Amino acid sequence: MPTPEISRRTALRFSAVAALSAGTTVTSAVPAHAGKRRPGDELPEVPGMHGDRRANEMWYRFDDVTNFKASPELMEAYTAIAGHLGGDVESAPLRIWREMSAHPDYPHNFVERFRPLVGPLILVSRTQLGCFDRYYPRHGSGLVRAFSYFGQGVLFDPRRADVKSEVHAMNGAVPRGYHVWHVYIRAMTLLGVDRERWAAISSLNAFAWALQSVARPDLRAVNPPLPAGTVARLAARWLPRDVRRLDSDFQSFPYPAAGV
Repeated sequence: MPTPEISRRTALRFSAVAALSAGTTVTSAVPAHAGKRRPGDELPEVPGMHGDRRANEMWYRFDDVTNFKASPELMEAYTAIAGHLGGDVESAPLRIWREMSAHPDYPHNFVERFRPLVGPLILVSRTQLGCFDRYYPRHGSGLVRAFSYFGQGVLFDPRRADVKSEVHAMNGAVPRGYHVWHVYIRAMTLLGVDRERWAAISSLNAFAWALQSVARPDLRAVNPPLPAGTVARLAARWLPRDVRRLDSDFQSFPYPAAGV
């Protein structure tokens, strides 16, 4: 019998599928001030911004707190992760996961390799979830839409001109970031670091991966949204998947296997 938390997560996924199927996630390339704001929000107008205002702000802040303006404590956590795994915080985890997930002892071997990193992973989790929670309620479709906009590449934020990537989407000619994020999510779910939260978010990461694989957005231009039917089809396909199923899906690189 499913636990109440799993039941809520399942209900959230399918309610999100329904919302996306109704077209509520599709945003046209219009100025960002068209997006809704909550009472008390302090989201200043940004000339030249396009796409949902709240999602733009959330991903902008996410980049800051996890990368550009990361706290000294988070940087120490990154250093610990890189040192333990023998590389940087992206390539090393992805390489180790690929090797270990192909072994019959997986996921036990993976758990034992990452177990010493529980402390740093707790800080990584707290930082990322704190950013999500600042802008979206835990139970609702808002975060699903934020990941949808991210994957489609329809969030144009001129404040990121300094890094030559005005569009909030996964960077890189080959966007391996979705795979890297899956590895961290897998480690956190297996080691009990905010397990239920990350189990729910795992499918959002995969959903955005699928959307970006189809949209192939220009990271320096205002991009049109995908057709509503395409978004709904991918939502129905990817949002119900659990983290164990996604272990298999993310074996495909850099994009999902045929039939995305």
